[in-house]
Amino acid sequence: MKQIVCVAAVILWIVTVVAAGWLFVKGWTVKGSDGRIEILLAPAERDQILAEMRQLLKTVDGVIRELGESEPDLKRMESAARAGGMHMAEDVEPALMVKLPLPFKQMGMSIHKDMDALADAVAQRETSQQLLKRLASMTARCTTCHDMYRFKAG
Repeated sequence: MKQIVCVAAVILWIVTVVAAGWLFVKGWTVKGSDGRIEILLAPAERDQILAEMRQLLKTVDGVIRELGESEPDLKRMESAARAGGMHMAEDVEPALMVKLPLPFKQMGMSIHKDMDALADAVAQRETSQQLLKRLASMTARCTTCHDMYRFKAG
């Protein structure tokens, strides 16, 4: 009898690990009517992610505005870039992270890391052209993500 209980426990553990892994990779998603993947979220979760995206857009705007000046304020530009860094991702609820598909999470984290790297590049006085190339790489990922995903609040 003990052997049956042990085997059942191991099988249940394996099924749980596989299901959790599948959910971590796929997230809570369905195929959307426009060909994109719909990420299924509660309204508050959707609002939270969209607010984060707006903050990232404000970050890009702040850096570009300074780059457009004849004498950019490097401290303001660094601060703008830092605002979109990894600290933005620190307080995300684990329950929300589970709902996001792995490629979405990877793109989001790479953007936050690159914002910190951009702030470091500003502090190291990279040229405007180098900074714009960094921004172009980031915004290319933004458009890719927006082409692939949409949020559906339910």
